[in-house]
Amino acid sequence: MSGAVIILQARMGSARLPGKSLAQIGARRLVSHCIARLLVGSAAPVMLATTIDPDDDVLVEAARPYCIPVFRGAVDDVLLRYVQAARSVNARYVVRATADNPLTDIDAPERMLRALRETGADHVVEDGLPYGAAVEAVTVDALRRAAIQATEADDREHVTPLIRRDRSRYTALTLPAPRGLQRPDLRVTIDTADDLDAMRAVAFRMHNWVTVPELSQAIRVMDACAAESRVA
Repeated sequence: MSGAVIILQARMGSARLPGKSLAQIGARRLVSHCIARLLVGSAAPVMLATTIDPDDDVLVEAARPYCIPVFRGAVDDVLLRYVQAARSVNARYVVRATADNPLTDIDAPERMLRALRETGADHVVEDGLPYGAAVEAVTVDALRRAAIQATEADDREHVTPLIRRDRSRYTALTLPAPRGLQRPDLRVTIDTADDLDAMRAVAFRMHNWVTVPELSQAIRVMDACAAESRVA
Protein backbone atom coordinates (compact mmCIF):
# COMPACT_ATOMS: atom_id res chain seq x y z
CA MET A 1 0.00 0.00 0.00
CA SER A 2 1.30 3.43 -0.91
CA GLY A 3 2.42 5.36 2.15
CA ALA A 4 2.72 2.29 4.37
CA VAL A 5 5.64 0.93 6.36
CA ILE A 6 6.09 -2.21 8.43
CA ILE A 7 7.89 -1.29 11.64
CA LEU A 8 9.54 -4.09 13.57
CA GLN A 9 10.32 -3.07 17.14
CA ALA A 10 13.26 -4.71 18.87
CA ARG A 11 15.58 -4.13 21.80
CA MET A 12 18.11 -6.18 23.72
CA GLY A 13 16.80 -5.25 27.16
CA SER A 14 13.99 -7.78 27.57
CA ALA A 15 13.06 -8.14 31.24
CA ARG A 16 12.21 -11.85 31.11
CA LEU A 17 14.74 -13.04 28.55
CA PRO A 18 17.53 -10.50 28.07
CA GLY A 19 19.22 -10.58 24.68
CA LYS A 20 16.56 -12.82 23.15
CA SER A 21 16.51 -10.83 19.90
CA LEU A 22 19.87 -12.38 19.02
CA ALA A 23 18.99 -15.89 20.21
CA GLN A 24 19.84 -18.50 17.60
CA ILE A 25 16.89 -20.49 16.23
CA GLY A 26 17.95 -22.87 13.52
CA ALA A 27 19.56 -21.02 10.63
CA ARG A 28 19.01 -17.48 11.91
CA ARG A 29 18.80 -15.32 14.96
CA LEU A 30 15.36 -14.39 16.25
CA VAL A 31 15.38 -10.81 14.90
CA SER A 32 16.58 -12.08 11.53
CA HIS A 33 13.69 -14.56 11.28
CA CYS A 34 11.30 -11.70 12.00
CA ILE A 35 12.82 -9.45 9.33
CA ALA A 36 12.92 -12.24 6.76
CA ARG A 37 9.24 -13.11 7.20
CA LEU A 38 8.14 -9.49 6.86
CA LEU A 39 10.25 -9.05 3.73
CA VAL A 40 8.88 -12.20 2.12
CA GLY A 41 5.34 -10.89 2.58
CA SER A 42 6.35 -7.68 0.73
CA ALA A 43 3.21 -5.82 1.82
CA ALA A 44 5.24 -2.64 2.44
CA PRO A 45 8.83 -1.59 3.11
CA VAL A 46 10.22 -2.94 6.38
CA MET A 47 11.99 -0.80 9.00
CA LEU A 48 13.66 -1.86 12.23
CA ALA A 49 12.87 0.49 15.14
CA THR A 50 15.23 0.06 18.04
CA THR A 51 16.54 2.34 20.76
CA ILE A 52 19.37 4.78 21.26
CA ASP A 53 20.82 2.49 23.96
CA PRO A 54 24.32 1.41 22.88
CA ASP A 55 23.38 -2.17 23.80
CA ASP A 56 21.11 -2.12 20.75
CA ASP A 57 23.98 -1.39 18.33
CA VAL A 58 24.08 -5.15 17.72
CA LEU A 59 20.53 -5.05 16.35
CA VAL A 60 21.52 -2.41 13.85
CA GLU A 61 24.29 -4.74 12.68
CA ALA A 62 21.87 -7.69 12.55
CA ALA A 63 19.60 -5.72 10.21
CA ARG A 64 22.41 -4.63 7.90
CA PRO A 65 22.45 -7.75 5.66
CA TYR A 66 18.75 -7.19 4.88
CA CYS A 67 19.33 -3.63 3.63
CA ILE A 68 16.40 -2.21 5.57
CA PRO A 69 16.32 1.22 7.21
CA VAL A 70 16.82 1.45 10.96
CA PHE A 71 15.31 4.09 13.22
CA ARG A 72 16.64 4.63 16.74
CA GLY A 73 14.52 6.34 19.34
CA ALA A 74 13.28 6.32 22.92
CA VAL A 75 14.06 3.30 25.09
CA ASP A 76 10.78 3.02 27.02
CA ASP A 77 8.43 5.32 25.09
CA VAL A 78 7.77 2.91 22.23
CA LEU A 79 4.70 4.86 21.11
CA LEU A 80 6.83 7.94 20.49
CA ARG A 81 9.42 5.77 18.75
CA TYR A 82 6.75 4.54 16.34
CA VAL A 83 5.48 8.03 15.60
CA GLN A 84 8.95 9.33 14.89
CA ALA A 85 9.92 6.28 12.83
CA ALA A 86 6.80 6.57 10.69
CA ARG A 87 7.33 10.28 10.18
CA SER A 88 10.92 9.69 9.12
CA VAL A 89 9.61 7.96 5.97
CA ASN A 90 6.45 10.07 5.59
CA ALA A 91 4.22 7.05 6.17
CA ARG A 92 0.44 7.27 6.54
CA TYR A 93 -0.08 3.67 7.67
CA VAL A 94 1.96 1.44 9.94
CA VAL A 95 2.03 -2.30 10.45
CA ARG A 96 3.35 -2.97 13.94
CA ALA A 97 5.39 -6.14 14.37
CA THR A 98 7.57 -7.21 17.27
CA ALA A 99 10.84 -9.12 17.33
CA ASP A 100 9.43 -11.69 19.75
CA ASN A 101 7.66 -13.54 16.98
CA PRO A 102 9.60 -15.80 14.58
CA LEU A 103 6.41 -17.21 13.02
CA THR A 104 4.46 -14.07 12.19
CA ASP A 105 1.96 -14.97 9.49
CA ILE A 106 3.59 -13.90 6.21
CA ASP A 107 0.33 -12.66 4.67
CA ALA A 108 -0.99 -10.85 7.76
CA PRO A 109 0.54 -7.41 7.01
CA GLU A 110 -1.10 -7.30 3.59
CA ARG A 111 -4.47 -8.35 5.02
CA MET A 112 -4.29 -5.74 7.76
CA LEU A 113 -3.27 -2.90 5.47
CA ARG A 114 -6.04 -3.76 3.03
CA ALA A 115 -8.59 -3.79 5.87
CA LEU A 116 -7.31 -0.48 7.23
CA ARG A 117 -7.69 1.17 3.82
CA GLU A 118 -11.07 -0.37 2.96
CA THR A 119 -12.73 0.34 6.32
CA GLY A 120 -11.22 3.73 7.11
CA ALA A 121 -10.56 2.52 10.66
CA ASP A 122 -7.79 3.84 12.90
CA HIS A 123 -6.63 0.38 13.91
CA VAL A 124 -7.13 -3.19 12.70
CA VAL A 125 -6.02 -6.51 14.19
CA GLU A 126 -6.97 -10.16 13.68
CA ASP A 127 -8.33 -12.56 16.27
CA GLY A 128 -7.70 -16.30 16.32
CA LEU A 129 -4.15 -16.70 15.02
CA PRO A 130 -1.62 -18.56 17.18
CA TYR A 131 -0.38 -16.27 19.95
CA GLY A 132 2.50 -14.33 18.42
CA ALA A 133 1.55 -14.80 14.76
CA ALA A 134 -0.48 -11.60 14.35
CA VAL A 135 0.43 -8.04 13.46
CA GLU A 136 -1.65 -4.90 13.79
CA ALA A 137 -2.17 -2.00 11.38
CA VAL A 138 -2.75 1.57 12.50
CA THR A 139 -2.85 4.99 10.92
CA VAL A 140 -0.03 7.36 11.70
CA ASP A 141 -2.63 9.98 12.54
CA ALA A 142 -4.00 7.73 15.29
CA LEU A 143 -0.49 7.08 16.61
CA ARG A 144 0.22 10.80 16.64
CA ARG A 145 -2.97 11.57 18.56
CA ALA A 146 -2.34 8.75 21.01
CA ALA A 147 1.19 10.04 21.65
CA ILE A 148 -0.35 13.34 22.73
CA GLN A 149 -3.14 11.79 24.82
CA ALA A 150 -1.50 8.77 26.45
CA THR A 151 -0.35 9.32 30.01
CA GLU A 152 -0.13 5.74 31.33
CA ALA A 153 3.22 3.97 31.01
CA ASP A 154 1.61 0.81 29.60
CA ASP A 155 -0.08 2.82 26.84
CA ARG A 156 3.26 4.22 25.77
CA GLU A 157 5.24 0.98 26.12
CA HIS A 158 2.73 -1.18 24.22
CA VAL A 159 1.87 1.45 21.58
CA THR A 160 -1.79 0.74 20.76
CA PRO A 161 -3.76 -0.02 23.97
CA LEU A 162 -5.24 3.49 24.15
CA ILE A 163 -6.28 3.35 20.49
CA ARG A 164 -7.94 -0.04 20.98
CA ARG A 165 -9.58 0.95 24.28
CA ASP A 166 -10.90 4.48 23.68
CA ARG A 167 -13.84 3.89 21.35
CA SER A 168 -15.00 7.51 21.69
CA ARG A 169 -11.92 8.85 19.89
CA TYR A 170 -10.73 5.92 17.75
CA THR A 171 -12.24 3.31 15.48
CA ALA A 172 -10.59 -0.02 16.25
CA LEU A 173 -11.64 -3.20 14.48
CA THR A 174 -10.98 -6.84 15.32
CA LEU A 175 -11.41 -9.17 12.36
CA PRO A 176 -11.42 -12.98 12.28
CA ALA A 177 -8.22 -14.60 11.11
CA PRO A 178 -8.36 -16.87 8.05
CA ARG A 179 -10.20 -20.04 8.97
CA GLY A 180 -7.28 -22.37 8.26
CA LEU A 181 -5.01 -20.42 10.59
CA GLN A 182 -7.37 -20.03 13.55
CA ARG A 183 -5.38 -21.73 16.29
CA PRO A 184 -5.41 -19.48 19.38
CA ASP A 185 -4.42 -22.52 21.46
CA LEU A 186 -0.90 -22.43 20.01
CA ARG A 187 1.90 -20.18 21.22
CA VAL A 188 4.56 -19.00 18.75
CA THR A 189 6.01 -16.03 20.59
CA ILE A 190 9.24 -15.99 22.59
CA ASP A 191 8.94 -14.49 26.03
CA THR A 192 10.63 -17.13 28.19
CA ALA A 193 13.38 -19.73 27.96
CA ASP A 194 10.70 -22.41 27.56
CA ASP A 195 9.26 -20.51 24.58
CA LEU A 196 12.71 -20.37 23.02
CA ASP A 197 13.23 -24.09 23.49
CA ALA A 198 9.85 -24.82 21.92
CA MET A 199 10.56 -22.72 18.82
CA ARG A 200 13.99 -24.29 18.46
CA ALA A 201 12.36 -27.71 18.50
CA VAL A 202 9.89 -26.68 15.80
CA ALA A 203 12.66 -25.18 13.68
CA PHE A 204 14.71 -28.38 14.01
CA ARG A 205 11.78 -30.38 12.65
CA MET A 206 11.50 -27.94 9.71
CA HIS A 207 15.04 -28.05 8.31
CA ASN A 208 16.17 -25.37 10.78
CA TRP A 209 14.06 -22.76 8.97
CA VAL A 210 16.70 -22.31 6.29
CA THR A 211 13.83 -21.14 4.11
CA VAL A 212 10.89 -19.11 5.39
CA PRO A 213 8.04 -21.55 6.12
CA GLU A 214 4.36 -20.78 5.95
CA LEU A 215 2.58 -20.51 9.30
CA SER A 216 0.29 -23.37 8.24
CA GLN A 217 3.33 -25.65 7.87
CA ALA A 218 4.54 -24.76 11.35
CA ILE A 219 1.10 -25.44 12.79
CA ARG A 220 1.14 -28.95 11.31
CA VAL A 221 4.57 -29.61 12.81
CA MET A 222 3.50 -28.32 16.22
CA ASP A 223 0.44 -30.56 16.13
CA ALA A 224 2.64 -33.54 15.23
CA CYS A 225 5.01 -32.77 18.10
CA ALA A 226 2.07 -32.52 20.52
CA ALA A 227 0.65 -35.84 19.29
CA GLU A 228 4.01 -37.55 19.77
CA SER A 229 4.29 -36.16 23.29
CA ARG A 230 0.86 -37.54 24.20
CA VAL A 231 1.81 -41.00 22.91
CA ALA A 232 5.09 -40.95 24.80
